[in-house]
Amino acid sequence: MANNSSMALQVEDPKNAGGIKARRFVAYVVLILISILCLFWFYVLFVNSTRSNSDLTTGFRPIPSTQLFVNIKNVLTGTQPVGRGLINSLIIASFTALLSTYFSTMTAYAIHCYEFKLKKFIFTFILLIMTIPTQVTALGFIDLVDNMGLMDTFIPLIVPAIAAPAVFFYMKQYMDSTLPLAIVEAARIDGSGEFRTFNTIVLPMMKPAIAVQAIFSFVTSWNNYFTPALVLTINKVKTLPILLAEMRSADFLKFDMGKVYAMILFSIFPVIVVYLCLSKFIVQGIALGSVKG
Repeated sequence: MANNSSMALQVEDPKNAGGIKARRFVAYVVLILISILCLFWFYVLFVNSTRSNSDLTTGFRPIPSTQLFVNIKNVLTGTQPVGRGLINSLIIASFTALLSTYFSTMTAYAIHCYEFKLKKFIFTFILLIMTIPTQVTALGFIDLVDNMGLMDTFIPLIVPAIAAPAVFFYMKQYMDSTLPLAIVEAARIDGSGEFRTFNTIVLPMMKPAIAVQAIFSFVTSWNNYFTPALVLTINKVKTLPILLAEMRSADFLKFDMGKVYAMILFSIFPVIVVYLCLSKFIVQGIALGSVKG
């Protein structure tokens, strides 16, 4: 009987191997097609940014032209302070990513490691905040900012980022799968204070999740147009999305489509750099954060 079973396995193995190879081939083909579909629009953006406004009116051409540096020069030497807008966006997005990830991780640590009566209520309440659209509170927020004299400053765009329910929820799920309470208890027994435990033990263990959420927070803040457009009215403090919207809304005589595409290309470059710097943590962070221990 044993010999018959082994012979049957030997007969079935080639078929199973062939099926696995076929499924793997299909998976690779699908992934390649999806990757091409995702990257195609970046290629279209790059090609259009190399063409002049008159060339763009004739329709799309897949071959890049020679007007890229001319368009970039027009963007940098135009009436809008694009360089200053780039710095403003970097400041706001960087501090937003830093504060939201740090304090959201600290909040998740408190919910994860402490036991108190309102623990479940607070966790649920924080998640309910995610259901409130930003537009609902916009009028009250602008009125508060105006009364505090914080219009045309970065404070209303950076400080509220500390309260990031989505980042908190991800960090809490990640801690449930990667941070045993025994490690925290051992640190307390050794005499480590709570802040020292959090900064020297918990944060290094949360590095993949922090990197993932830092990318998402940075990109979200970088692309944010609604709130900065309400708070920032002076050119020297405006961010790139506001300047880009103003450029696109120019009248027909001043509208240069090649310049618009060059500015879009110019504006997404820092996001690509941040992604490349932190991309090695994305797969690890998402995989571990999605598994609850």
